[in-house]
Amino acid sequence: MKNSEVKMLDENDHIFIKALSNLGMSRNTATTIAYLMNVDEASSREIEISTGLRQPEVSLAMRLMCNKSWVNIRPEKKPGKGRPMKIYSLAAPIDEIISYYEDQIYKESQVTISTIKKLKVMSKQVSITSSK
Repeated sequence: MKNSEVKMLDENDHIFIKALSNLGMSRNTATTIAYLMNVDEASSREIEISTGLRQPEVSLAMRLMCNKSWVNIRPEKKPGKGRPMKIYSLAAPIDEIISYYEDQIYKESQVTISTIKKLKVMSKQVSITSSK
């Protein structure tokens, strides 16, 4: 059996995960990002063991991050037969990922503010019409 060191998430990582989740990121994606921030690269199995996520949860998080170009994937051939393992590393700086959510929240708030302004204008028109 092979001995390897597995890094585990600490209290600060859990606070970071909670903050990312509050921005609208899924808990699984936030957990995966928090883990990848602490290592240079990791296999999906290492991520599963270290974060407590299941394989489908890690795969979904990786697919989302890959679609946004936040993660690099490279194959690594295992000794013997079988499919090569995928090794993941963060491609985007964490500041860029946070900025993505900042922009999303800003756009959503602008839409909400615009809707409120329209409602105010419409309500004034209705009150003027109804008082005649």
